[in-house]
Amino acid sequence: MTAIAILLLAAGASARMQGRDKLMETVDGQPLLSLMCRRAALTGLPVYVTLPGMTHPRAAAIGTSAPVAVADAAEGMAASIRRGVAALPEGCEGVMILPADMPEVETRDMLHLAAQFRGGSGPILRATGEDGTPGHPVLFPRRCFDALQALSGDQGARSLLTRDNVLPVALPGRRALTDLDTPEDWAAWRRRR
Repeated sequence: MTAIAILLLAAGASARMQGRDKLMETVDGQPLLSLMCRRAALTGLPVYVTLPGMTHPRAAAIGTSAPVAVADAAEGMAASIRRGVAALPEGCEGVMILPADMPEVETRDMLHLAAQFRGGSGPILRATGEDGTPGHPVLFPRRCFDALQALSGDQGARSLLTRDNVLPVALPGRRALTDLDTPEDWAAWRRRR
């Protein structure tokens, strides 16, 4: 497989969780962040995880993943993407970016996206729901790295996704769309399970 790394975004403040940390919520007997790191590691691809800092409680939950401190995490998702992309090794041809609060994205989904990768100058690959609704993860080829490192604010890579060549890759059900940001989201998701 071409040199692809997985970048899990885990430096956010969980601001809408009313004092709880969504990435430390328990899923299948472990913190969500641990589960997502394990799923990513099972792909065999290198895994990087952005964190608010190396002493943050989340740092103990990332297993063998490479930690990336985001000192300016308060700026929003763009800071995490910038720091994460800057931390990638020299020969990396693509980065699969996944917010860590998406508990339905499985190892096989990441592998399915990686299998569609067309190299460092190919299209951006974006996971969608079964119905075609755009979601995550998103696999950016190397040609996008400079643009990713120039992002600012809390919009993530939305601007890049609207103006570039993006190839949709459907995942089963709503796996690419389910993210849990509030206690109500978590309660509803747990009831559905």
